[in-house]
Amino acid sequence: MKRRGLTLLALILAGEAAFLLPFVLVRIFRPTFLDVFGITNLQLGTAFSLYGVVAMFAYFVGGPLADRFSARRLMTAALLTTGFGGAVLAGVPSLDVLKLLYAFWGLTTILLFWAAIIRATREWGGERSQGRAYGFLDGGRGLLAALLASITVAIFASLLPVDVQSASLEARAAAFSQIIWIFTGLTLVIALVVWFAVPETESREETGLRPKLTLDGVKRAAQMPVVWLHAVIVVCAYAGYKVTDDFSLFARDALGYDEVAAAGIGAMAFWVRPIAAVAAGWFSDRLDSSRVITVGFGLLGIGSVVIATGAVVPGVYWMLVGTIVATSVGIYAIRGVYFALLSEGAVPLPITGSVIGVVSVIGFTPDVFMGPLMGYLLDRSPGALGHQHVFATVAGFSAVGILATLTFRRVSARARAI
Repeated sequence: MKRRGLTLLALILAGEAAFLLPFVLVRIFRPTFLDVFGITNLQLGTAFSLYGVVAMFAYFVGGPLADRFSARRLMTAALLTTGFGGAVLAGVPSLDVLKLLYAFWGLTTILLFWAAIIRATREWGGERSQGRAYGFLDGGRGLLAALLASITVAIFASLLPVDVQSASLEARAAAFSQIIWIFTGLTLVIALVVWFAVPETESREETGLRPKLTLDGVKRAAQMPVVWLHAVIVVCAYAGYKVTDDFSLFARDALGYDEVAAAGIGAMAFWVRPIAAVAAGWFSDRLDSSRVITVGFGLLGIGSVVIATGAVVPGVYWMLVGTIVATSVGIYAIRGVYFALLSEGAVPLPITGSVIGVVSVIGFTPDVFMGPLMGYLLDRSPGALGHQHVFATVAGFSAVGILATLTFRRVSARARAI
């Protein structure tokens, strides 16, 4: 039992560590990131898009890799290589190098990592605890991210003058570089934790039963209607998740908060994640994952509409907090259990990695288009209006997500009845 708990802890740490440098850092410190690197929202979105383009290939190939190779080996290699990229980022490279770095991270965090950790989590959950397994994974990741967000915001503030607004760009760049090194060091340390804590389950290598690296699983996955519906659900959920990148910038540009206060608003959303994800996992095992996801899309849609209509205005702090919390509950409840749909959709365990690959190739396309789209909308309409356009777009994805989830429920119920 102790070993099982240690394995889950390692999966949780790894699940967040892989994305600390590419995404969590920007999610917390987006205004500072833009200023220090001297880039626009659209240019940052282009870097995200390059990550997404590389990731599309990586998802496709990474699925069969996860069906063949040990999760322990794949995840350790992924974290080490991702961490090395942090050393490049800490040097505040040019925009061209930054784009190449994000493309590199598209390989390290997806090809070697993503399908491996999702398969390992499914195996950890067994037959009866799929919702809790994924809920614990995303909830634990959220708790780690929240702790890091709060701690690093405090560290960042301590490295700047008392009057944050008076800090020079050089002072902010020096402080931000130290934050990047903290994230880099954590990524490398967690790679070692994974190596020692995650068991080497690939005993089939010695018995000669290791499956060949083929696309047979991908072909089987493509023939299952629930897989395509699952992919649409993930597209809509991930488009919603990407909007969390905008929380801190919205607080600064539309509501007038300074950089530290805006980062604090972004960090606040992180604290919603562990509660929402674990609760979603608990309800998922007692109801259905698809029911929980439907409710999540509803909350995401309502919160997005509130911001899109301009109801959140400067000076009304409770409205800002309430809207961001409600929207975050919806986002993280969906994320907490959308891969539990593998079990609800009766996906065979031996092709789990391949199905994850197919779902992810389609489902995570927002990595390609949401960054540039958000950047374009924000740069075209500076101030509150651009953010309203971003959230109106997310509200549309929420509506599509509800329809796709309801259809998934009908199709999966028929499949299980046969």
